[in-house]
Amino acid sequence: MRIVKLVMVLLFAGIGITMGQTKKGTMVTAKISTPTVQCEQCKNRIERYLSREEGVQSSKVDFKKGITTVKFFSDRTNIENVKTAIANAGYDADNVTANEEAYAKLPTCCKKPEDGGGENKKH
Repeated sequence: MRIVKLVMVLLFAGIGITMGQTKKGTMVTAKISTPTVQCEQCKNRIERYLSREEGVQSSKVDFKKGITTVKFFSDRTNIENVKTAIANAGYDADNVTANEEAYAKLPTCCKKPEDGGGENKKH
């Protein structure tokens, strides 16, 4: 009988520890202004880049409105890290300026119009 009680105590202790460890942080949804995103290539590049970022659940870039919506776990990353990741991909994100080296590597169509970029618009 003592063995059965000991097994039950250990079982409940194990379940309690496991449940305590699987607790996740809060899911946060943030909208980030990304005014330098201009085309489908830019959209795909940012979404691909953010998919590798720790704690980011999903991202959706609307290049026509210049807004990137990101869902992430608050215990694994924060909004500043997400903005920095976008900047490291070569794009401005709210108050974080694009990384110059990454920006220089972008295709011409993905650069700012003042730098000779922008989509080719044929009439």
